[in-house]
Amino acid sequence: MKFKFAHNNINVKNLDVSLKFYKEALGLEESSRIAPKDGSFIIVYLADEVGSQHKLELTWLRDWDRPYNLGDNEIHLAFTVDDFAAAHALHEKMGCICFENEKMGIYFITDPDGYWIEIIPTR
Repeated sequence: MKFKFAHNNINVKNLDVSLKFYKEALGLEESSRIAPKDGSFIIVYLADEVGSQHKLELTWLRDWDRPYNLGDNEIHLAFTVDDFAAAHALHEKMGCICFENEKMGIYFITDPDGYWIEIIPTR
């Protein structure tokens, strides 16, 4: 028996703001969408620019009326990037860097809902 990653899900308060953020910050593009006729939720799958099979699933719930409780926010996504300096400059310009660990050579950005995303240079 073999398992393969399919996707990770995060819930978002404002789908349009999140889609814009993930496009600008990480180059993720919508690959598919599920939207029932009753409008109670929308699920959007995002794909990276290099064609990996792993997707990021954003779920928007119509009746959710408050920010998501992220607890201690110890769970995070991680992305490698081939041009670490350019990525850092972009994220610095966007104002979304929330933590830097220069000793480890990594940093974290935060999305509009407060989720942390680790940025790792390709080694």
